[in-house]
Amino acid sequence: MEVFTPYGATEALPVANIGSREILGETRSLTEQGRGVCVGRPVVGVEVYAIRISDEPIAEWSDSLLAAPGEVGEFVVRGPIVTRQYYNRPDATKLAKIRDPKTGDVLHRMGDVGYLDAHGRLWFCGRKSHRVVTPHGTLFTDMVEPVFNRCNLVARTALVGVTRSGVTYPVLCVELPNYPALREQLPTPEAIKTKLRQRAGATVHTERVTTYLLHPGTFPVDVRHNSKIFREKLAVWADKQLGPKWTPEAQA
Repeated sequence: MEVFTPYGATEALPVANIGSREILGETRSLTEQGRGVCVGRPVVGVEVYAIRISDEPIAEWSDSLLAAPGEVGEFVVRGPIVTRQYYNRPDATKLAKIRDPKTGDVLHRMGDVGYLDAHGRLWFCGRKSHRVVTPHGTLFTDMVEPVFNRCNLVARTALVGVTRSGVTYPVLCVELPNYPALREQLPTPEAIKTKLRQRAGATVHTERVTTYLLHPGTFPVDVRHNSKIFREKLAVWADKQLGPKWTPEAQA
C-alpha cells in the first residue's frame, strides 16, 4: 500500500502531491542532507513558480520575477483552485495575490519558500517569515532542522534568529524526547550540544549554526497541527535566554 501526501494551502488546494515510495526511496535521504522537503509534482491544471523572495506587494505578474533555476524562492501558484482575494482584507490581498495583466489570472503567493528540481518536483524549504537573514547568507528552516533532527538525542529542533546591534544570528532551539524513561538515559546538556556541533559540519547551511538552546518542555505549536511550530514565540524565548549582551563571539 502507498500513502500520498498532498501539499497546498487554504487559498490553493491541492497544489502538489507525492507518494510514500518516492519519499522513502529517494527524497527522505536528501531531506536529511539539507536539501529541503520534497512535496511532489504539481497536480493537473496547476502551475507553480518560484519567484525571488520579497516581503513587498507585487501588483502584476511578469516572468522577470522568477528566481534562477535551483535558487530558493517563494512559491507562486496559478490555477482554478486559487482564490482571488481575502474577504474584507485588502492589505492581505495585496501581499498574497498577483494579477496577470495578459490573462486576468490571479496567482497566489504561498508564503512558503523552496525550489523546483530538474524533475519538476517542489522542494519546500520553510516559511518565508521564518527565514533567518544573516550577514553570511539566508538560512531556511527546512534545510537546517532535518540535518539536526537526525541526532537521536533530540525530538526535534527549530531554527530562529536573534538580533544584536542590527545583526541577526542563527540559534537552534532543541526539544528533548518527551519520554521519561528515555530522558533518564540522556547525557548532560553539554554532551547533547557536542553531538549537535558534530552534526553541524554535515552541510554548508548547518555549519553556520553554532548556538544551541535546550527547551525546557515541548515546543509551542498550533493546536491544529503539531508540526506547525510557533518559531516566533521560540525566537522571543531564545532572545531572553541569551540575554542582551550575548553574541556568538562572546559565547565562544
